[in-house]
Amino acid sequence: MLKKTKTGSGQDGTLIIIGGHEDHDGERVILKEVAKHVRDGKLVLATVASHEPEGYLEKYQRSFGDLGIPNVTELYIEERDQATSEDKLAGLRDVGAVFFSGGDQLRITSLIGDTPIYEHVHEIFANGGVIAGTSAGASAMSDTMLVRGSNASSFRIGDLSMAPGLGLLPNVIIDQHFAERGRIGRLIGAVSQNPRVLGIGIDEDTAIVVRGHRFEVIGTGAVYLVDAGDITHTNIAEASPDEALSIYDLKLHVLSSGDGFNLETRRPDRETAAVSLEKAS
Repeated sequence: MLKKTKTGSGQDGTLIIIGGHEDHDGERVILKEVAKHVRDGKLVLATVASHEPEGYLEKYQRSFGDLGIPNVTELYIEERDQATSEDKLAGLRDVGAVFFSGGDQLRITSLIGDTPIYEHVHEIFANGGVIAGTSAGASAMSDTMLVRGSNASSFRIGDLSMAPGLGLLPNVIIDQHFAERGRIGRLIGAVSQNPRVLGIGIDEDTAIVVRGHRFEVIGTGAVYLVDAGDITHTNIAEASPDEALSIYDLKLHVLSSGDGFNLETRRPDRETAAVSLEKAS
């Protein structure tokens, strides 16, 4: 199993969790937010999720270079034993920012989970650094991550695969490319299996910026919060795998840029978010 941070979202660092396809050519609101938190102009691009990472580094070097981050280096792990090598670990030393790119989130956790690389990422976060992730890199941020599931609108009970995530943000499940790929059904299915966790669906070119127990929404799309904490009925335990899910009294919030959310109270908080973003800018 992957280890967890001691206090999760109560750490001093910042998480920037992106739904994928963040803007690289226009206003670049999300990348500007990442750059704002980078210390000493150094950022490590972790392309671990990709089977073919060629081109990622050059793309992000151009974008972040334009935003005042001149030193963007790549961390790629092809086999798990590389995550214990001193050469790979050296690339994370004296760095306060790590950006996980897209691909397959199971590659991230299976290749770096419980390794020195994994531990150092947690140390960066605990010491006030920024950990960002887009697409697969976003899904990997939580304790439990969605790995596979149909995008069909009606969720079938047996149609879902989950696995331990990186544990940087506890008590949530994150899905990405959300509205674009019609993933509301599978996120509802995920939280129905464990109503304690909060489902967070993030559209493309949209991100949540997590500080402490609150986050703010930035970008052009929406963020969907699926809360099953007060459900009164579900057939998840009794129905056959090919049956459609039944669930009562599910709660849904839809947030857009400028909205905030308190992860402890599970309530939106627009005023707090607006003040927080104004101070940070």
